[in-house]
Amino acid sequence: MEHTLRYAAPVVAVVLIFYLRLRRRSAIQDLAGPPSPSWIFGHMRQLLLSPRYGAHEFNWLNSYGPVYALKGCFGQDRLMVADPVAMQYILNSPNFRRSSTEDNARILVFGEKGFVVLRGSDHRRVRSALNIGFTAAAVRSYHAVFKVVAEQICEQLESFPSTVTDVCSLLSAATFEATCQAILGRPTQDLGEEFVANNREIMRLTASQSEVHVLADAIISRLPTWFWRAATHLPTKSFAVARRGRELGNQVGSRIVREKREATAQGLETGSDLFSCLVDPNNSDTLTEEDLVPQMAVMLIGGQETMTNTISFGLLELAKHPDFQDRLRAEIHSALGNNTSPAYENMSLLNAFLREILRLYPALPLSARIVLEDTVIPLGESIISSKGEHINQIPVRKGEIVNVAIAAYQRLYSRWGKDPHTFNPSRWLDGETYQGEAVGPYANLLTFFGGPHICIGWRFCVSITIDLPGVAEAYLKSIFEMQVIICELVGKFSFAVSENDPVNPRLMTGLQPIVATGKRALPLHVTRVV
Repeated sequence: MEHTLRYAAPVVAVVLIFYLRLRRRSAIQDLAGPPSPSWIFGHMRQLLLSPRYGAHEFNWLNSYGPVYALKGCFGQDRLMVADPVAMQYILNSPNFRRSSTEDNARILVFGEKGFVVLRGSDHRRVRSALNIGFTAAAVRSYHAVFKVVAEQICEQLESFPSTVTDVCSLLSAATFEATCQAILGRPTQDLGEEFVANNREIMRLTASQSEVHVLADAIISRLPTWFWRAATHLPTKSFAVARRGRELGNQVGSRIVREKREATAQGLETGSDLFSCLVDPNNSDTLTEEDLVPQMAVMLIGGQETMTNTISFGLLELAKHPDFQDRLRAEIHSALGNNTSPAYENMSLLNAFLREILRLYPALPLSARIVLEDTVIPLGESIISSKGEHINQIPVRKGEIVNVAIAAYQRLYSRWGKDPHTFNPSRWLDGETYQGEAVGPYANLLTFFGGPHICIGWRFCVSITIDLPGVAEAYLKSIFEMQVIICELVGKFSFAVSENDPVNPRLMTGLQPIVATGKRALPLHVTRVV
């Protein structure tokens, strides 16, 4: 018996080694891709820490096509996907979920009951109730709020003695005010000084990214969830700010919900904001206080952050293209005039401009997905493997990482026509853009994601009557708010670049305008024209 075991043991060991080697090998390794510059960082420094987002990624797209292999930290295989068919499959399939890094960050800031964290039936229930505030009719009712906030920005611009102004900081405060009033029916001052100050600190912390962050994310993603939850109680400044923000959000949210319910019980008018609708006893989709309160921080932070950055990039492109800016201003003056309820959807240049900004500057340009079960990703176009074979589908294994390359998809020649890396709103008017089956809910863009991950606030943005039954987990964005604010600002002011303060899009928590000092800012020459 011992003799048999003595000879059997090496055989078993050899078989096991071969099995593990075969098991570890991924189909991703058979794909072409750029050589890895580092085992520790892989391609992550080039992908996530570039001084200008996309400086490497868009070159890889041109060299290797819409699907290729990358290396994550510590030699991890990653699949980069910008193929529309593959993206549709990934975003709609239950075999993929957000990376643990994204989930951990959301839980830290919003708690476990925020709708961007919930899953399954709980997510669908809360999502369905929240949708009442994002129908086309509900969004149009926010026009007065957005108009007042836009006028306040104009007043602030006029008060600055210098012609070079950080427009981004003004927009941040203004979009926070607009979101508070549309969601809660309250001005920001009603939230309390500590809440507002903590919110500013959260915004500051989101404008940071470093090698330490990249390595920490790579390590934490490999650790059990309980470890991350324990780590969030460490006395670091960022964790403390996030914890305090969650506590304040729950306190303020509970107070506002109670006040609205008391007013409703007394027969008083509470307003047309989202929270008023959700506490209305005549609404069949009312939420309990336990479900409703955690959503406040999600909407306020998401609505402020993404809207500020998107409008900032829009003004930056207008400043770089004064001829188009003049044409847009002429359309604004013609369409608005003395009209108190302008038909923004009929302003062709304005909407072409907004689509182009959303195409070039998606709020979240890259999103990692973990494969939950072995599956096969179909491709819209075949690719050639590193062995020279034509591939129409890619098998991926449980636990592997797939990067949904939203920014790269939105620069495909096959979708957006010639010069997809340049600002050209005319592509939306000349029929250059792809007219086939849509991937995303708005203009075929994935800025608002797709499938069950469509941004809940995408219509917060759109003043057109497209009925989309599903809403889901992402950040609030507002095309409608952009239409109102852009028309107000560009109608009254001209914007020009500051040659001494170059601005680049960089990936922090999302795509942000960053100046040479590393701060989020948008310094522009601002001149009153009307």
